[in-house]
Amino acid sequence: MWDNPHLLRAIANLLFGICLLLVLLGVARLALHQPVFALRKLELTSAPQRVSSEQMRQVLKEHVRGNFFTVDLELTRQSFAKLPWVRKVSVRRKFPLGLQMDVEEHVALARWNGTSLVNTQGEIFMARAEETLPAFIGQAETSLQVARMFKELNDVVQPLHQQIVQLSLSPRFAWQAKLDSGLVLELGRESMRQRLEKFVAVYPYSLEANLQIVRHVDLRYRNGFAAFMPGSEV
Repeated sequence: MWDNPHLLRAIANLLFGICLLLVLLGVARLALHQPVFALRKLELTSAPQRVSSEQMRQVLKEHVRGNFFTVDLELTRQSFAKLPWVRKVSVRRKFPLGLQMDVEEHVALARWNGTSLVNTQGEIFMARAEETLPAFIGQAETSLQVARMFKELNDVVQPLHQQIVQLSLSPRFAWQAKLDSGLVLELGRESMRQRLEKFVAVYPYSLEANLQIVRHVDLRYRNGFAAFMPGSEV
């Protein structure tokens, strides 16, 4: 090998190329970490209604590391996604020296089992809501089903000028609804909408005058329903 000048020249060129590449990589790495490339701006595509600017600044301070070139976008997205009321986040670089963020917030539909909230997509999330919301009761995997049923049944009771304030789905998949008047309706496990529609149709002629007396109605009968007075058993 040592008496082969062409081979030695090739090896020398290869080693020189590797050294040059390492030097260039080191220079590039050093240049990319210079303060001149520090992030200077966070731009939101829309103003959040639930997430405060103080919460956003706290995440920036504690979790966002690096500059325009080195910041970990996925880690940044995950950090902001952990904030209460945040449903989805997308983050991208925006020249020069900034980040652009799109934040989608949860829209609360109801309280879930008294411990959390459920949004309009039927997803359970943890946050504090000051406003009055309906109450949903059910198993975690049924939250979407309960949310859809709420919208459907709430439309049905509109002619009564009432709202559903509590909707429950039992482990045996039986439905129960409570109106803002305090009236509790047993809907059973099938034909819930049809049963409620029949009740709404006859309500003005049967129960409206006795609203202060009748507080519980069982709609699980094929040809009618049963109304119960306070103290009676269902």
